[in-house]
Amino acid sequence: MLAPWSLPYCFTILLGLLKLCRAQYEQLGYPQGYPQGYPEPEQEQYTAPELPPDTPRIQLRLAGDKRKHNEGRVEVFYDGEWGTVCDDDFSIHSAQVVCRELGYLEAVSWSPSSKYGKGEGRIWFDNVQCTGKEKTLALCMSNGIGVSDCKHTEDVGVVCSDKRIPGFKFINTMANNVESLNIQVEDVRIRAILSSYRKRTPVTEGYVEVKDGGKWKQICDAEWTKHNSRVICGMFGFPGERKYNARVYKMFARRRKPSYWDYSVNCTGNEAHLSSCKLGHAVAAKANSTCEGGTPVVVSCVPGRAFSPTPMTGFRKAFRQEVVISLLFLQQPLVRLRGGAIVGEGRVEVLKNGEWGTICDDNWSLLSATVVCRELGFGSAKEALSGGRLGQGMGPVHMNEVKCSGFEKSVTECFFNKESLGCSHEEDAAVTCNVPAMGFQERLRLSGGRNPYEGRVEALVERNGSLVWGTVCSDGWGTMEAMVVCRQLGLGFASNAFQETWYWPGEVSADPVVMSGVRCSGTEMSLSHCLHHGAHLTCPKGGGRNAAGVSCSETAPDLVLNPQVVEQTTYMEDRPMFMLQCAYEENCLSTTSSKTPANSYRRLLRFSSQIHNNGQSDFRPKAGRHSWVWHDCHRHYHSMEVFTHYDLLSLNGTKVAEGHKASFCLEDTDCEEGIEKRYECANFGEQGITVGCWDTYRHDIDCQWIDITDIKPGDYIFQVFINPNYEVPESDYSNNLMKCRCRYDGHRIWMYSCHNGGSLSTETEESFPGLLNNQVTHR
Repeated sequence: MLAPWSLPYCFTILLGLLKLCRAQYEQLGYPQGYPQGYPEPEQEQYTAPELPPDTPRIQLRLAGDKRKHNEGRVEVFYDGEWGTVCDDDFSIHSAQVVCRELGYLEAVSWSPSSKYGKGEGRIWFDNVQCTGKEKTLALCMSNGIGVSDCKHTEDVGVVCSDKRIPGFKFINTMANNVESLNIQVEDVRIRAILSSYRKRTPVTEGYVEVKDGGKWKQICDAEWTKHNSRVICGMFGFPGERKYNARVYKMFARRRKPSYWDYSVNCTGNEAHLSSCKLGHAVAAKANSTCEGGTPVVVSCVPGRAFSPTPMTGFRKAFRQEVVISLLFLQQPLVRLRGGAIVGEGRVEVLKNGEWGTICDDNWSLLSATVVCRELGFGSAKEALSGGRLGQGMGPVHMNEVKCSGFEKSVTECFFNKESLGCSHEEDAAVTCNVPAMGFQERLRLSGGRNPYEGRVEALVERNGSLVWGTVCSDGWGTMEAMVVCRQLGLGFASNAFQETWYWPGEVSADPVVMSGVRCSGTEMSLSHCLHHGAHLTCPKGGGRNAAGVSCSETAPDLVLNPQVVEQTTYMEDRPMFMLQCAYEENCLSTTSSKTPANSYRRLLRFSSQIHNNGQSDFRPKAGRHSWVWHDCHRHYHSMEVFTHYDLLSLNGTKVAEGHKASFCLEDTDCEEGIEKRYECANFGEQGITVGCWDTYRHDIDCQWIDITDIKPGDYIFQVFINPNYEVPESDYSNNLMKCRCRYDGHRIWMYSCHNGGSLSTETEESFPGLLNNQVTHR
């Protein structure tokens, strides 16, 4: 029998475990703790605050140099004037009050010392101390409104959650100054009205509706402008707006009684979100619920090419930004995204003088990020990312201190500082763009996993006129297919692809196979866009325990070979056969070596490889330590049997010699300043490459060569491919390839023009035969 004191003790332990479980999801990028598709606790409904009569009437807004719409410098409107809040004594509890007063569910963080730029005017609050329960910032303890000894270098800023308070209703306490306030509503949507648009995905045309006080309402079109439409379309992932048939909507408005919102909207057109627009004046609705001008606001948006359905093929089978943009402008694109987990996300790279380079994050803002997003066929920017958050580039830093107006056609038209002194790739700028809601996420799920990021893959397909869930055949299932699944579900990158899932029992009703023969390039937006058998299913192993599975991760490594090291360390060596016995056993010599006498020589093209991990997580071999292969001759373990391919090609692209390198030892040879080595092969240690570190295979170790004994003098292309079998998932495979021009005169050998795949313009790249930047070679 339990002791009387043990029940509350057990309850305390269970509560602690619950908090730990919640915390693990917070680390995976869900501040509220629950990923999509998992039940969340019921949230409180908004109730209008009842304030004491003597409470100062204030309004709040988030201003300054924002990198997403739900953050910024805290500004207070009082006594007809906007001012700021000092960071003295400010805490997360004070930030909570600010965010909730603005209609956000909670505060994520706060920042002192004018992170979002220095404000102007009065500093209304100083030494603010809140408990977090106050209904308005004016009820928190402070020195008193307007009493401060601070400077604007101490202006405080906050980051609020993306989620809004259910039922939130904007309450204006400043009737005479309403046009200086930002829009605060619970939600906004484009509601398709015409039957032809209700059947389309994505929804591109319809009423603009705002949710205020828990009710959806239309907006009066009396003072609506193209700038307003541009902002709305951008929010929903569309780069532009177009005209529509107004007559049809006027007829509809006469038949259906609209319910209008109380205010008009005033946007300048470069805002990334409606919440950054100003509130227009109050609309005087007539008794018959019509507004001056007659109808609710309608927008018609233009989707980017990747999201435009075509009569013959539906949506594009694969998403490749550079192809999309070049088709639009019939020329090499000037901007691209790299290293992102989902469509519309990545490190920003620009083309200059035939070479791709990055943008330094100094002054990088939501405004400049939005120009990039629209240029690439997306909507406005959801977030402007800094500090190499989506991995580091390798080329030059082309732009610094970028400043855009928001209406440029390309970020290359924006003002920028051509000098990038002091900028490194640790400061590479990135973006997350708004993309259209395609509904792909609802047609796939993971079942049976220990957490929402892993499980058996189950697809929703049409069978005999009904939609049914079923499994995916695991024959040939690999990293590229898993990448598409994780992208489609918004879960980041693949970390593993599984061909058996008996340890993840899904729903029995979903055991039958509904997809087989799936082959993906890795760039598709949906698994259904990959090649597959369609209705002609073939899966000898069956579904259930043998179905395909995945595990996903928010981050991934990104291996990049340093081309300068290859160029600088290349030389030729004639080595006696009797010294190459171990290399011969590991197939590191050409096939003719089997007939070579022990006292003769092999001619070797030798070089060093310095392989950097520029990604966001460590590169670890797929195989666990228990399955590493011991090679007795070299006296070491191989954690990856094929880690790199070395090829020598003729100028027409024909392979004339080859080599390969097993992972003799994946370890941190050296690291950037401030980063500690984690992996060392000595004493059967763990193998891998830490983020910000590199592994150097010196030119003087076995198999670090190509056997060119049988090669005639001439000009060639030298090619190195890292992780060629895609055993380990990476955020970007296009830069795993490196090419050089090579000249051999029979006595000496030179390497020149060495570069990574995708680092040069298309025109220059096409002059190098061989593999394409991201061509799958082993499937």
